[in-house]
Amino acid sequence: MSDENNFKTISGSICAPRGFKAAAVFCDIKKLGTGKGSEKGQKRDLALIISDVPAAVAGMFTTNQVCAAPVKISAPRAAKDFARVIVVNSGNANACTGKRGMRDAQAMARMAANFVAALYERRKNSIRPTVTDRRYRRISAANVLVCSTGRIGVPMPMKNVERGIRECALLISRSTTSARQVADAIMTSDTRRKEIAVEFEVGRSTIRIGGICKGAGMIQPGMTRSGARHATMLAFITSDAAIESNALKCVLEAAVAQSFNRITVDGDMSTNDSVIMLANGLAGNPRIENRESKFEVFQCALNFVALELAKMIVRDGEGTTRFITLHVHGARNAREAEAAARAIANSALVKTSWCGGDPNWGRILCALGYSTAKVEESIVDVGYSRAGEGEIAFAFRQGQPANISLQKLAKIASTREFDLHVDLHLGRSEFVLYGSDLTENYVAFNKGDVSDPTTLGG
Repeated sequence: MSDENNFKTISGSICAPRGFKAAAVFCDIKKLGTGKGSEKGQKRDLALIISDVPAAVAGMFTTNQVCAAPVKISAPRAAKDFARVIVVNSGNANACTGKRGMRDAQAMARMAANFVAALYERRKNSIRPTVTDRRYRRISAANVLVCSTGRIGVPMPMKNVERGIRECALLISRSTTSARQVADAIMTSDTRRKEIAVEFEVGRSTIRIGGICKGAGMIQPGMTRSGARHATMLAFITSDAAIESNALKCVLEAAVAQSFNRITVDGDMSTNDSVIMLANGLAGNPRIENRESKFEVFQCALNFVALELAKMIVRDGEGTTRFITLHVHGARNAREAEAAARAIANSALVKTSWCGGDPNWGRILCALGYSTAKVEESIVDVGYSRAGEGEIAFAFRQGQPANISLQKLAKIASTREFDLHVDLHLGRSEFVLYGSDLTENYVAFNKGDVSDPTTLGG
């Protein structure tokens, strides 16, 4: 697959870029039979992602004021210039775990640094000469970022974690299989892995970007570089591009703004949302900096990777049966365009009507009216179209019902994917949001049952 910017999708996800290795193992972080998602049995639940050389680092993290220990540890490390290792677990969010949670997250970083450094020391004769230099083999805990996802409020089983990190370090390799195992290991309530990689040319150099992510419930990310003072959205992106650290932070921030920060499944922002990117320079291209043509090409490719991953999350949302691309036009400013979109996409009444394939535009107008956006009912347009198609069937136009049958609108709204168009006709600002319906299966999955303690929490 390629686009006008001449990049193509390839296999390998996070291991597609040169110099990245990965591994995943099962170490029983979430005890079998407890909490949501545990019916998957002995699935891998701990993973390492490693760059052979120091890599430029960037990160975006949840703005939830109740944020997990791994976010508090990783956000300041992602603000630095370089990192080497990401250690991530599923089954336990290490959130709302107090001082112990902070100690455990720090310990995970130390363990990963120690085991990986020892592994590189043992393998030094089989690694390319530039990597055997001692400055490359030296890895400190400050070079490690930590992420967790799973149950909230449960202490980490650190003996299991230590065993898992040790086993992982021995298995790291650069292979499609390793990448897929990591994509599997980070899943919680997800039903399928989410991965992608692209390849493109910058001058005479071939650059690759690979990514994986997880997320199905507790999905409405709102991430910033620093973050702020259950299920989760996590994404890990690698590249072999040579890019200046501040430039990497800028391109990731822009990519997240038009992808992960524009999705919603249930309107709940997680305590653990994180997107982390490493770029190690092994493609050998002239270093990419801000405000140059190479920067724009890299930005476009990263935007594509991030948006494809974000859409995978919505399509795999807990209990979802429909994927909706919501276009809001004509708002007075960007803030109001976003407010209008989120009011619609997070309305339980709107989402349940989508579940039934009901084009209930009255509920859409209601949600618009209570949003913080300026709305003048007499000039609003609401219409539906098939996914990606330009022909819009208007249900409501210039303040009154359009002359169209509900059956025609329902034929569009009952498809697996469709677009919703809302024009406020008050300005030039726009916003696109990717959302889903709300089904009985979502409620059944998340409600818990006091007569069955294994369904509670998580």
